[in-house]
Amino acid sequence: MDKIVKTDAEWRAQLPELAYKVTRKHATERAFSHDDFPKQPGIFSCVCCGEPLFDAATKFDSGTGWPSFWQPVSAENVGEKTDRSFFMRRTEVHCARCEAHLGHVFPDGPAPTGLRYCINGVALRFDPKGE
Repeated sequence: MDKIVKTDAEWRAQLPELAYKVTRKHATERAFSHDDFPKQPGIFSCVCCGEPLFDAATKFDSGTGWPSFWQPVSAENVGEKTDRSFFMRRTEVHCARCEAHLGHVFPDGPAPTGLRYCINGVALRFDPKGE
């Protein structure tokens, strides 16, 4: 996978304001504000670079107000690091290709993985499959 590196000014020019704040500055969108994707087969990709991140078949309703998935398309496409902000210890997830902040992963998801990838909707682009 070729890494994508851009200046802050290039990201700011490419992205809508909220997507820039979330993906490049680690902000969090308001709950229930960007989880209105169609319920159909498809792939959720990184809004910054287009890297495939999550299959719609792994999306579930977590009740949190953010798109939630029980596994990424490929473990290599989603990176993880420890996030100690807000007096908590969480696992942040980011796009492995461009380092865009996506959200966090928690160990309270459904089978088969038991994981909940809680992702900011503005960090995603939905690409429907032509089935």
